[in-house]
Amino acid sequence: MEAFNTHINLPCIPYAFTTISSASCAFPGSITGTVTPWMDTRIWSRLPHRLIDRIIAFLPPAAFFRSRSVCKRWYALLFSTQFLEMYLQVSPLRHCFIFFKLKSLKSHIYKNNNAPYNIDQNRLNCEGYMFDPQTITWHCLSFPLIPPGYSPSSSSGGLICWVSDEAGPKTIFLSNPLFGSLTPLPSTLRPRLFPSVGLSVSNSSIDIVLAGDDMISPYAVKNLTTESFHIDSSGFYSIWGTTSSLPRLCSLESGQMINLRTKFYCMNYSPFSVLTYDISSNLWCKIQAPMKRFLRSPNLVVINNKLVLVAAVEKSKLNVPKSLRLWALQSCGAAWAEIDRMPLQLYAQFEAEENGRGFNCVGNGEYAAVVIRGSGKAVLFDMGMKRWQWIPACPYGNGGGELHGFAYNPKLATPVTGLLDQLPLPF
Repeated sequence: MEAFNTHINLPCIPYAFTTISSASCAFPGSITGTVTPWMDTRIWSRLPHRLIDRIIAFLPPAAFFRSRSVCKRWYALLFSTQFLEMYLQVSPLRHCFIFFKLKSLKSHIYKNNNAPYNIDQNRLNCEGYMFDPQTITWHCLSFPLIPPGYSPSSSSGGLICWVSDEAGPKTIFLSNPLFGSLTPLPSTLRPRLFPSVGLSVSNSSIDIVLAGDDMISPYAVKNLTTESFHIDSSGFYSIWGTTSSLPRLCSLESGQMINLRTKFYCMNYSPFSVLTYDISSNLWCKIQAPMKRFLRSPNLVVINNKLVLVAAVEKSKLNVPKSLRLWALQSCGAAWAEIDRMPLQLYAQFEAEENGRGFNCVGNGEYAAVVIRGSGKAVLFDMGMKRWQWIPACPYGNGGGELHGFAYNPKLATPVTGLLDQLPLPF
């Protein structure tokens, strides 16, 4: 459990999690008024601590942090190795989204190193806004340990990947906002400007992939190579030692890669296609996109463990109504099947709000969020219920900037980062 032995300013942690919800969220032990037989103190006071800890381990993150105000013992659970080990075994996986308000995904390009850092922008970058699609609630997470000059680039296994903005070899941090940890990684070997970043974190391994935007001169970039980082609990590691050439004439504009099992996926532009990187074989391949001549703002997401392409379709010349559609990649790995589309009435409202600016998508579990660029407005799709609805506006951030999001599975503990302390090389 080395990941828990971290130098943290502990007093800041209880104030890193704030919530806005339309529903009452009182903890059972704090109920006042009429006492029901279920809340008889003679029963609850005799429960063994281990059983109470097991109940607490099932609480959602926001409820857990509220429960820490009940007593000293509950407050200390976050730092209890025994509790966190049990938490990792029994706590259910929660499918959420985390958003950051960024002025532009590439606003840092060619930034003057001598210019003063934008304090307001840094504050926005160091605040994350977690959206829970099951309860339709927003929560504010702070990142007080993130130094200036870093931007969120990916998320997996409860960790957020932060990559340096400056051109050159990239420095990377992995952060768990719930526990307040910040873990550095070795710098990349090749100088890059704005690479696409993929992250895959399991209970026993970490994989990071950076692709494209190779700096061939101080004034020019080209999509040439991929470099990857791997470490696992068996003791095997590769510190940016695995490289691969990108397909010729590829265009990676989104800056994001999606992970599904042992592969990373990203959109290729002009013309549209999907690029796939297989970690095990260290090879790239290309998958043709459906209706590629008529797509607008294509995005890749993972829904129900399937790769899904979300895009607007415009075939007005062929008398086909405009729509926003979802296709799932079939098991053969080359064919797509349409699985749903936004209702026409809702799409008319969405199109009026979007006004040609485009949109970004993020998926997790059974949910996908479609966020209009340059706006805080978004639509939530529930695959299980086949339901589309507008998401309430994010109440944090004081406006400004556009929402840029990732799939996020909140976890109180991510002990896999302790593997990085075992690397024999200093960095």
